[in-house]
Amino acid sequence: MQATRAIVLVALGFKEYAFMLKFPWYFLCFLWIIIPACDLSPKKNVSSSIHHKVILAGSTSIEPIAEKLAEHYMEHHPGYKIEVQGGGSSAGIQAAKMGAADIGMSSRSLKKEEKIFWEHTIAFDAIVIIINPANGIQNLTLSQIQKIFSSQITCWSDIDKSRSGKITVITREEGSGTRGAFEELIMHKTEISPRCLVQDSTGAVREIVASDPNAIGYVSFGGLNEQVKGVCIEGIPPKMQNMITSDLSQKYRIIRPFLFLTSKTPSLECIQFIEFIQSTEGQKILQEEGLIPSYEKIRKHD
Repeated sequence: MQATRAIVLVALGFKEYAFMLKFPWYFLCFLWIIIPACDLSPKKNVSSSIHHKVILAGSTSIEPIAEKLAEHYMEHHPGYKIEVQGGGSSAGIQAAKMGAADIGMSSRSLKKEEKIFWEHTIAFDAIVIIINPANGIQNLTLSQIQKIFSSQITCWSDIDKSRSGKITVITREEGSGTRGAFEELIMHKTEISPRCLVQDSTGAVREIVASDPNAIGYVSFGGLNEQVKGVCIEGIPPKMQNMITSDLSQKYRIIRPFLFLTSKTPSLECIQFIEFIQSTEGQKILQEEGLIPSYEKIRKHD
């Protein structure tokens, strides 16, 4: 009450204040107008509401999926801030190693010298060979794919006599987890040709293939859309049922793990976020994004 009187005295002076005492209704009207305009409450610091922060960095294939998981998690855990960055699998591994990220994201299996982390398999993903929908090719063998990406086959007529045109071959950049998985699962010891057009994201590969009838590239299964066509490999279509089937004759085998990497002593915040992803709720989100849930126990050599 004393603070209110002081405000009134300063604003109107003593005479006006004495007038208000004789006419209480005038005084109440004044307070109704002036007090809301005087925001004397302490300002809230937005950052003070964030009690837990987790930084993820790495694979651009995992990045958009991690962002969706993070959004869902933060919606139900207001005190958490989950920050997701890209950069590629190799960059994510290095960021986790140097402590620049709490969690590294890798869309390829770790090399022997990289096995210094706790590996958390959040899901499995398939590598899909994509071509333009106008291309009539339906199936490729592993040998044909190897020869295309090593520039031993350069024309579509070498695959199908009814087709013509020089093949535009698109690959991912060095350090990409998708490229690493493609080299491991398909190319083996055959080198990708330096003649290939290099792109730094799944979206970029997809856009070029969608705009060029003679183009071929590879993306994550979750990166498929109506702009491009997924090719059968050795007669097996890249469909979810073929990835989780126990029938080996119908099994699509070009599958890689999606990994979260942490130090041997991850923070409680990291553990809680990863436990959410590996829960039924988290795995359902991953499956909706076209990934194979980790509880399906899929392995590339099954």
